[in-house]
Amino acid sequence: MSHDLLSTLDIRHPIIQAPMAGVSTPALAAAVSEAGGLGSVALGTSTVQQARAAIAAVRDKTSRPFNVNVFAHRPAQADPAREAAWLDWLRPHFARFGAEPPAGLSEIYRSFLDDQPMFDLLLELRPAVVSFHFGLPPQDRIDALKAAGIVLFTTATSLDEAMQIEAAGIDAIVAQGIEAGGHRGIFDPFAPDPALPTFELLEQLRGKVSLPLIAAGGIMDGRHIRTAFYHGAGAVQMGSAFIACPESMAPPHHRALIAQGGELQTEISAVISGRPARGIVNKLFSEVGASGHPPLPDYPIAYDAAKALHAVASAKGSQDYSVNWGGTNFAQARAMPAGALVALLAQEMNETV
Repeated sequence: MSHDLLSTLDIRHPIIQAPMAGVSTPALAAAVSEAGGLGSVALGTSTVQQARAAIAAVRDKTSRPFNVNVFAHRPAQADPAREAAWLDWLRPHFARFGAEPPAGLSEIYRSFLDDQPMFDLLLELRPAVVSFHFGLPPQDRIDALKAAGIVLFTTATSLDEAMQIEAAGIDAIVAQGIEAGGHRGIFDPFAPDPALPTFELLEQLRGKVSLPLIAAGGIMDGRHIRTAFYHGAGAVQMGSAFIACPESMAPPHHRALIAQGGELQTEISAVISGRPARGIVNKLFSEVGASGHPPLPDYPIAYDAAKALHAVASAKGSQDYSVNWGGTNFAQARAMPAGALVALLAQEMNETV
């Protein structure tokens, strides 16, 4: 990792815990930061009040730097006819549990592009790092956050996105390969996805952009970290590797799937949230996402439907419609405290081959 970025971030190890909305916690972020990595909290699904509380909770546990992540997607456009058709498609799945689909769907959280109070909060609280997923905010917001002394990251899945990130004055690029769990950071979900594996993406970016590259996707151990460095990364961002830590919010079913591991598959689908995301295959992928489904509501309106379906299934004791995000190598996650995992990763990373 570039010593400039290490010193700028004031971290000992070039290991960033991915934000992982719905899985990460302030306790997880604090443990990673205390161990010398960079912990992260996800604010993309949070209200301003929840975001303020999350940042305070991390600061209560550590004085070390950490990252806060927000979603910079195009704000959802409501389409009642499309949403009604989607709910109708889901009706047989609700019927399995003696339930009806909800009468309507809503935009369950706001884009950072449309959330002035969240922007004001970040300027007020000034976390060490702010990262953007799904795109870039307006230039004046980028400039204001930088002027406040905040280091900025943005996810790229292609060279074109990386060049947009560099031109905007962002400090580092999170190069997200197709192996990564959770949501693809792709700027335009309707554009063709190059679907580049992490190391191939790094090779496409190195030499074409001058910003530090943070490798994300499929990285689970020190050997993977060394390989990422070989391909031009200066640091790594690891999500699935931290899901099994006791500090994460992963529910028992998600942890059991990780422990089961081997024979389970992951796939990328947009049917859960309205944007492509990789998770462990269940009926949401194989049946809800079956060919012939109607057009999806916008992200995150579609997610409102998936959450409602899981709620009725879970109430009847079924996890068939649970959302269990995970990367291709999720089964390699190690169930140990996050601080111990960071120490082990740093040790593995520095072992001579």
